Amino acid sequence: MQQYFSELAAFIGTCLKSGEQYKCWLAAEATDFVRFNKSAIRQPGHVRRIDLTLDLIDGMRHAGSKLTLSGDLAADRDQVARSVAQLRGQLPDLPEDPHLLIATEVHSTERIVPSRLPAAGAIVDEVLAAARGYDMVGILATGPVYRGFANSFGQRNWHEVASFNLDFSLYLARDKAVKTAYAGFEWSSDQFRAKFDDAAAQLELLKRESVSLKPGAYRAFLTPTALNELVGMLNWDGFSEKSFRTKHSSLRRMRDEGTQFSSLIHLTENTADGLAPGFQGDGFIKPERVELVKGGALAGSMVSPRSAKEYGIAANGADTGEEFASIDLAAGGLPRERALTELGTGVYISNLWYTNFSDRANCRLTGMTRFASFWVEGGEIKAPLNVMRFDDSLFRLLGGNLIDLTLERELLIDGETYDGRGTGSALLPGALIKDFNFVL
Repeated sequence: MQQYFSELAAFIGTCLKSGEQYKCWLAAEATDFVRFNKSAIRQPGHVRRIDLTLDLIDGMRHAGSKLTLSGDLAADRDQVARSVAQLRGQLPDLPEDPHLLIATEVHSTERIVPSRLPAAGAIVDEVLAAARGYDMVGILATGPVYRGFANSFGQRNWHEVASFNLDFSLYLARDKAVKTAYAGFEWSSDQFRAKFDDAAAQLELLKRESVSLKPGAYRAFLTPTALNELVGMLNWDGFSEKSFRTKHSSLRRMRDEGTQFSSLIHLTENTADGLAPGFQGDGFIKPERVELVKGGALAGSMVSPRSAKEYGIAANGADTGEEFASIDLAAGGLPRERALTELGTGVYISNLWYTNFSDRANCRLTGMTRFASFWVEGGEIKAPLNVMRFDDSLFRLLGGNLIDLTLERELLIDGETYDGRGTGSALLPGALIKDFNFVL
């Protein structure tokens, strides 16, 4: 795939006329997909996909197109040549882009991580063996993803990493199920079995009679999966430099008023250890790490080339959307095995969903509990919790109400597949919170 991209990029250069430049971005994958239902294979398949985003530039005018390619170099050259000609015809009718920033310094990189994954069939055999006797539904995606960048200045960047993501649920009845996921770069039978056995134990607890709580504030423990639903909302322009400047960021008060999270919060864009590439769609290189929150205080932002040009500041490798792709929240001091003991009496939250802002200016979120969430007394799970709605501010939840974070962290990989497999990831601990506010 790398050689194919290199030859295709060289061909694009031959299509240019005097004064023209180009940049292109390749997103490809070779993925084995398996869908499970009732603990049986319902849809196996393999996806080989190659997408190329091509931008033709002349002065401060540029036009782009996205092509789905076959992998046959001769056929794809013809398609690319036609696309360049079409873009050239559009350029005279387009206005100049005052915020266009081109990566003219050549920084070529290569990251190839050899696959450490077993064959998809071997993983499937383990999953089916563990699921025997259960009603399991889920999807397995495994295999390499490829990302490449090239431009007319000779810059070439290549990223190739294999990963897997097994997202599954054990179903009981009606709305009762346990949802979990196991993801990473190297399959461990022991870790998978521990994940599955934990889900099976929670499934047994779901057989107890459910309870409903009155609205109010409750002590709570959030698993890494539940915490990811909250922290992930900060990707909705939270750390975007553009949003800070236009006062749309949900974290605006941190910059404008000095509002802080708990001193336990150390939040980093950790490209070095994530699944996402170390370069972005315009060819700018990402630092290995960008500190966003340090000791609870705002320490940085995501700055795209367009924001850098508009505001006269340095870019730091952020894509156009200025979202984090490899979020890393530092661990705390709470051993996971003591989570229920330290929770004492309160709510154990496995999953959240339908999360949205109820008051963006104050970083206030609302959403629903989901799947296996439980009422806990004296450090022991007593009953499943009926679905409840929460409404609370992250300035409270991750601020004065945060008691501790777990020592152990979990790698969560983006399960997005609608436009190809995602490369986003989150490395997160669980969180023990003093007051978690339920409103329904």
